[in-house]
Amino acid sequence: MPLYELALLGKPSLSQVKSFENELTKAVAPFGLKLGTEVSLTIAPTPFDPTQRHAAAALFIGAQGAAADAGLESLLHRGIPTIPVATRGDQFANEIPPQLQSLNGMSFERDTLPRMASALLECAGLLPRQRRVFVSYKRQESRETALQLFDILSARMFDVFLDTHGIPPAVDFQATLWHRLCDSDVLVMLDTPGYFNSRWTSAEFGRALAKNIGVLRIGWPDWNIGPRMATTLSIQLTSGDIDAGGQLNAATIERIALQLESMRSESIAVRHLNLVASLQQGVQAIGGLIEGVGLHKSVHVRLSDGRRLVAYPSVNSPTSVSLHDITDQSPGSPPALVYDHIGLHRDYLKHLDWLSDHIPKVRLVKACEIAWRFADWET
Repeated sequence: MPLYELALLGKPSLSQVKSFENELTKAVAPFGLKLGTEVSLTIAPTPFDPTQRHAAAALFIGAQGAAADAGLESLLHRGIPTIPVATRGDQFANEIPPQLQSLNGMSFERDTLPRMASALLECAGLLPRQRRVFVSYKRQESRETALQLFDILSARMFDVFLDTHGIPPAVDFQATLWHRLCDSDVLVMLDTPGYFNSRWTSAEFGRALAKNIGVLRIGWPDWNIGPRMATTLSIQLTSGDIDAGGQLNAATIERIALQLESMRSESIAVRHLNLVASLQQGVQAIGGLIEGVGLHKSVHVRLSDGRRLVAYPSVNSPTSVSLHDITDQSPGSPPALVYDHIGLHRDYLKHLDWLSDHIPKVRLVKACEIAWRFADWET
């Protein structure tokens, strides 16, 4: 069962398929993933029907007089990113089905194959800057294991948050910790006997669930899973998996890494779809329509008066860099960056308000305010 599902829709040639396979194989290798195993690439499926439990994305390779693939409407309705690709920019209307023509696209004339592969992986959450993990543990019981996981997962291109490494001196420790948790894809919890006796680790676990962040439980030997963790993915250690000094053996590390990828894929898929669903509900509440999700996970919106805008749902914290990228990615439509503000550091929220006031080309919209803000959208 693959952990990430990709597809080439439309009419890709054999040489294009081979070239994409080579690019994607090279791109996912540093993560310890293999194309055809953990990452699937389906060619011209009828239809492409990825499970909602995995991150998924597709490229539609256009051709003269191309008709929509079976299932294309379903992909657009489900919010699966689908990037149209034409041979040339001036052939977009001739080669891309009407359902995709409102989406931002790419072309073989303008874009290189590595850039297209990168755009596909970005939509599936498979770029190094997107892979964020939070390690939750009780220091007195599992510090050495946490440090080992930090080193190993960092080597696998994860951005790992560990409290002893990720918070500089002279800052609000707890507020910064909550902010980093909200910015993570997966909480890796080292479930030792005293884990839930600590106010802070217990809160980390609960708040991860509240934010729909995936939880991977690593259970200590002879410590059984409790009722609070019924919805988590669990790895139960035995005495042979870990030595007296808290070091995991190589086979156990591989098992953890694979399960972490699985949980991460599910977590980012769920959080992205939740934001898209919030957009759909908000836009429909004011008589608008979602037309589809395309390049850079951009959600194309048509308001009730016919005006169009592009919304970028961000499962991670917005930054000035992401705002800059969005202004470059949306030259033809006014863009909005949609995010969930719950749990973000209060100083960071003030910073976002400042950015919103001083960068008029893109608007920052809280997920809970979509209908309110879009109802009074002025270009």
